[in-house]
Amino acid sequence: MTRSIVHPQRLAWDGARAFVALADSDREYFWLGARLRELLGADHEQALSDSRTRLMWQIRTNAVSIEAGLWRARLADVLAERPELALALRYLIDEARARAAEPYPAVG
Repeated sequence: MTRSIVHPQRLAWDGARAFVALADSDREYFWLGARLRELLGADHEQALSDSRTRLMWQIRTNAVSIEAGLWRARLADVLAERPELALALRYLIDEARARAAEPYPAVG
């Protein structure tokens, strides 16, 4: 039997980077919002929408870093309050990271 170890701080940072990457993606934003609603509730889906808006209308050069920091804190809070969600959150983050790394199909 294989046991998976989850490091909450690392998971929060991985999720923050992946979620911010997808928040600014027309292709994946709606997918992630729906998954966040299912797993963590409507407030997290709304937080993704807020992040997307701030990224689209960014006036600060470090907007992506700021959003990642907000998501890191948000996910760390989730993991501290509901540690039983760690594995499901890890699966979501892994899929989000994979989707963020996928190249867009060629248009033409």
